[in-house]
Amino acid sequence: MSEPDTLTEKPMAGWFARLKRQRQTVIPIVRLQGTIASEQRPGRINIATAGPLLRRAFRVKGAPAVAIIVNSPGGSAVQSRLVAKYIRDLAAEHRKRVLVFTEDVAASGGYFIATAGDEIIADPSSIVGSIGVIAATFGFVEAIQKLGIERRLYTAGKNKSTLDPFLPEKKADVDRIKQMELDIHEVFIDWVKSRRGDKLTTDKDLFTGEFWTAKRALDLGLVDSLGDLHATIRERYGRDVRLMPIAPKRGFFSLPRLPFTGVGQDGGDFAGSVIAAVEDRLLWSRFGL
Repeated sequence: MSEPDTLTEKPMAGWFARLKRQRQTVIPIVRLQGTIASEQRPGRINIATAGPLLRRAFRVKGAPAVAIIVNSPGGSAVQSRLVAKYIRDLAAEHRKRVLVFTEDVAASGGYFIATAGDEIIADPSSIVGSIGVIAATFGFVEAIQKLGIERRLYTAGKNKSTLDPFLPEKKADVDRIKQMELDIHEVFIDWVKSRRGDKLTTDKDLFTGEFWTAKRALDLGLVDSLGDLHATIRERYGRDVRLMPIAPKRGFFSLPRLPFTGVGQDGGDFAGSVIAAVEDRLLWSRFGL
């Protein structure tokens, strides 16, 4: 018996492998994880960092849908809307369905982005909701008095010192901030209603900033189903479906983040990175994470 022609078999095997890949359904996956803020730091979601990933995902030829993983406790209202709106713009341009999968939390701005999906599939234990607006500051008036510090402040414009932490709180300042929050809250509510439509219930707590597990959120119409990415994608597109993670491109001189801190060595000054990491941790901890 003659020996197999290995020189012929190897190219044939490679040809069959390429043909199989061409016939596979490809689903690009974009992971949006972290707090939402405009600063360019590791662990942050914003239009500058998410935009390139989303563009690459929606440009994958032949992909019937784009899967987006959302894991965020929220943050900037502006960046949340910019990312969500961009997802919808790309979906319309490329005529692709958007499947959003929530992990630990999709709350506040994280939920704003999640509603950009045509469907929201959540893990049963995901924290979902928190449709509200929050602002926080500190007051150091008594502290500087005890230290014998005199505050000297000069402004042009009577409202330039609004909510200065070293001055007594003014009712007029608080009223203005609350009105701003109401305006932003209205934008949030209108977006959710436009995206979720008749799926939403009339629960009185829906837009109060309350949050729930995904099992309860399903009853409220905030999510469409319970599940995970791999099982859902295979069920929809077959076991031979090929998942294509769309990851950020790392520069040659990029350095890893410092262990245990979440602080990047390439993200600006060390002190600023530490403060940012603390702020991020406070947002996550609000949801027990």
